[in-house]
Amino acid sequence: MSEKINISEIFGQNVFSQSVMEERLPKKVYKELLKTMEEGKELNPMIAEVVANEMKDWAIEKGATHYTHWFQPLTGVTAEKHDSFISAPKANGKTIMEFSGKELIKGEPDASSFPSGGLRATFEARGYTAWDCTSPAFVREDAAGATLCIPTAFCSYTGEALDKKTPLLRSMEAINTQALRLLRLFGNTTSKKVMPSVGPEQEYFLVDRDKYLKRKDLIFTGRTLFGAMPPKGQELEDHYFGSIRERIGSFMKDLNIELWKLGVTAKTQHNEVAPAQHEIAPIYSMCNIAVDHNQIVMETLKKVAHRHNLACLLHEKPFAGVNGSGKHNNWSITTDDGINLLDPGKTPHENVQFLLVLTCIMKAVDTHADLLRESAADVGNDHRLGANEAPPAIISMFLGEQLEDVIEQLVSTGNATSSLKGEVLKTGVSTLPDFVKDVTDRNRTSPFAFTGNKFEFRMVGSADSIAGPNIILNTIVAEAFAEACDILEKAEDFDVAVHDLIKEYATKYQRIIFNGNGYSEEWVAEAKRRGLPNIRSMVEAIPAITTDKAVNLFERFGVYTKAELESRAEVMYEAYSKAINIEARAMIDIASKQIIPAVIKYTTVLADSIQKVKAVSEDADTTTQEEMLLETSDLLRDSRTALARLEEVTAAALEVEVGETQALYYLKTVKTAMDALRAPVDKLEMIVDKDMWPMPSYGDLIFEV
Repeated sequence: MSEKINISEIFGQNVFSQSVMEERLPKKVYKELLKTMEEGKELNPMIAEVVANEMKDWAIEKGATHYTHWFQPLTGVTAEKHDSFISAPKANGKTIMEFSGKELIKGEPDASSFPSGGLRATFEARGYTAWDCTSPAFVREDAAGATLCIPTAFCSYTGEALDKKTPLLRSMEAINTQALRLLRLFGNTTSKKVMPSVGPEQEYFLVDRDKYLKRKDLIFTGRTLFGAMPPKGQELEDHYFGSIRERIGSFMKDLNIELWKLGVTAKTQHNEVAPAQHEIAPIYSMCNIAVDHNQIVMETLKKVAHRHNLACLLHEKPFAGVNGSGKHNNWSITTDDGINLLDPGKTPHENVQFLLVLTCIMKAVDTHADLLRESAADVGNDHRLGANEAPPAIISMFLGEQLEDVIEQLVSTGNATSSLKGEVLKTGVSTLPDFVKDVTDRNRTSPFAFTGNKFEFRMVGSADSIAGPNIILNTIVAEAFAEACDILEKAEDFDVAVHDLIKEYATKYQRIIFNGNGYSEEWVAEAKRRGLPNIRSMVEAIPAITTDKAVNLFERFGVYTKAELESRAEVMYEAYSKAINIEARAMIDIASKQIIPAVIKYTTVLADSIQKVKAVSEDADTTTQEEMLLETSDLLRDSRTALARLEEVTAAALEVEVGETQALYYLKTVKTAMDALRAPVDKLEMIVDKDMWPMPSYGDLIFEV
């Protein structure tokens, strides 16, 4: 019988949350810390000393022996260095457990070995981690014991951001400042803070670990570099929302418990479209915490999978021929007193504040479509975007019938006088209740879709940090708010000015709205006619962050400096080149040491069998065997030729100038050679005896879980 779980008892039990702080800290200290967290006031070192001592005692009660400054460098994953609470032994040989305010506030990991894009030389090792008190510390339990994890920002000795958290926090300050300006124009004097809130949906694959360990491509790259489709894929759509298998259900149960203990509001779980693919989604939280929690989710997925003898694949396209995995970034803007700036209300045509916010976002997305596309740029995501399983590489906005109608009224007549209403949905079954349906359908092909009171940015890759997309969203919307406020704050008649501005933005930026089928070729042509960018690859997307437009944007709001932007471009070029180089070398290794020897063995056995049949009777018909031998030998020759070409271009890539030039070479030359090798090998898999094929097939991996 399944063990009963009381969520209310275990939720957040390993989190140094506000309720824990309120209980354990002196009242004055707690109030001062809240001011720092909520109002951005500077942290008093004396306050930090008290907090550190209570945090240490709480963590030790949880079994912790070590603490770590948990940070997010430009690798896309988290990093940590563990220190024990133990202090220097006293004269009597005994020691005590200590943790100071200084140790809480500041850490000093080596900054030279993390990607910096030129911000730090190899010999310049010093870097700092700084406590982010807005994201709660937590105790992580694993094979290493219990460790106190303190979320921190990571910067260089000279102050440049070397991580994803620092610019995220800067972008949150930017949108807070500009959104408050906008609210004050509408007479709101009570809201003190505006926060972007995010709910990221996380897709992933689970495969049997024993089979995973027999696939070098999965081990080295996270995706299958070779593999023929089984007879059945996702054609029947029977996996999507299907009954969850017991082995997977057991994994999900343990996953939820782990996440709930860490304060992650894991709410939704289900089977996704592709076989062996699943999804987990949390309740919305403040942007910064949502980013941290998503990193915790990805780490926990892998950890819990290992316990169940499973392997969790977060790569955007681990299997060719079935849907890959994404991460829908649901983004909205809310005040500290509960107002959602993206809530249109029942009559959006009369909601002037909402219409200004909406048209400002239209302006932001249209003006910086290239930056939004870049924020979802990833090596693995190149396999998804535009592949009729994810949004196209073209940025557009879906508003739905109701809001599109309001925008059309504004553009055509200058006034919006009505809003479409939801109709009653009649099922035709007397025992089923009739209910009012939403005023618009959803559009799964749109990269940036309005879904009631939020925007869903659907392009993000499953393995990516969501920090990047939210940094972009926060900053471009802050800019649009700022420019609108610059105009409205000078207006003699606010009501007239805001009406005119909404109409101007609706008219000027309506090209970004598209409610149709984003997968269609017609849309590609239409987008080109509208002048919308179609950026097909990560390498082609990267230059967007170093344009004059981007530099001016980020420097204006203090989110990135020009040097920080240029460094991130270099990091991304290098990341792309390294990833494709690893994939190419893995293909060479697997083809040379496993596949070609296996095929040679098969052809030898086949030739021997032909000879044996001929030896028994010269008149025996061996036409079928000879045709199979000929076909296999031809494909073997093609594979060997393609392998030689891949070896040649992979070696040559190392001589190409590092940066954009090398990344383009990997994109256009090495990747093409990889595709050329895969084609004959996948055909060979369909011919060679399964017992001789050197690795588990797609069918073994995605159906036998």
